[in-house]
Amino acid sequence: MPPHDPAEPTALFDRRVWRQHRERAARQGCTDFLHAEVATRIIDRLDGVKRQFRTVLDLGSHSGALSRALAGRPGIERVVAAEPAIGFLRLMPARVPRVVADPELLPFRDAGFDLAVSALALHWVGDLPGTLIQLRRALVPDGLLLAAMLGGATLCELRTVLIEAELAETGGAGPRVSPTAELADAASLLQRAGFAMPVADADPIAVAYPDALALMRDLRAMGETNALSARSRTPLRRATLARAAQLYAERFGRPDGRVTASFEVLFLTGWAPAASQPQPLRPGSAQRRLADALGTVEKSAGDRAAPLRPGRNSD
Repeated sequence: MPPHDPAEPTALFDRRVWRQHRERAARQGCTDFLHAEVATRIIDRLDGVKRQFRTVLDLGSHSGALSRALAGRPGIERVVAAEPAIGFLRLMPARVPRVVADPELLPFRDAGFDLAVSALALHWVGDLPGTLIQLRRALVPDGLLLAAMLGGATLCELRTVLIEAELAETGGAGPRVSPTAELADAASLLQRAGFAMPVADADPIAVAYPDALALMRDLRAMGETNALSARSRTPLRRATLARAAQLYAERFGRPDGRVTASFEVLFLTGWAPAASQPQPLRPGSAQRRLADALGTVEKSAGDRAAPLRPGRNSD
C-alpha cells in the first residue's frame, strides 16, 4: 500500500510538507505539552489492561514522551520509535531503536509487535483504514492497539474565526485547519480494519492562551500546522490575522483576558483477532431460552395478539 503522492490531486495531505513541519518543530525546540498529556492518558488506559507486552511500536513518536514512558515499564523488552522526522528521532533515548517511517507506509513485518501505540499522528493519515490495517498486521494475534488522534471538535474556535476573518478581508477563504475524524466513525473504522473488540472514546482538553496568535505559534512549534494538499499557498495577511485575533478574543475570551482553545482527543482501542478471544455464539446455539430467563411464555412469530376493536376492552 504505497503512500499518497503529494502531486496527486486526491492526496489529502502533502507528506513532504508535513515532514518539514515536524523537522522545523524539532529543530526549534518543540512544544510537546499536548503530546505529553496524551501520552499520559494512553499509559493510564494501558494500566487497565491486565497483560504484559514485550515488544512495542510507537508510531509517530514525535518528541518521545510515549516511548520514554513505555521503555521503563516492567515486562517491556523493546520499544521501537517510528517517526518521519529525523529531528524528532534524535530526541529519543539511545536505548530506543529508531526507524524513519511515515504512518501511511509501515516498514514492519507481520506479527512483529505485541502492542502498538500512537499519540497524535493518525489524524495526519489520508487513508486511515489502510494504516489501521497495516497496524493490525504488524501485531501478533491478540496484540493490542492503543492510539490517540485529534477529533472533529479540535480547534473549532480557530477554524471559525479564520474563515470569517479571511472572508471579510479578502472575499474568499481557503482551508486553514485540517479535517478530522468524528467519534461516531472511529470504532467502525477499527472494525473495518479487522480489529476485534473495537472501542472508541473521546477526551476534551481545553487550553488557555494569551491570545489567538500565541495559539498559532504553539501549533507551529508542535508541528501541527496546515499540510493539506489543497491549502492556500498564500500566507495570511496581517490584517486577516489581526481580525481573526480580535474575533477570537470577542467570542472565546475568558474572564481573565485569555482565550480558550479546544482539542478533542479520540482514543482508539482494538485487538488483533485471535482464536482465544471471546466469540459470539452461532444463531440457535443457546442452551437456555430467553423466555425462561424472563419468566414469560414464548410465542412463535405467527402468534400475534388480536388487535383491539372498538368497544372491546383490553382486560
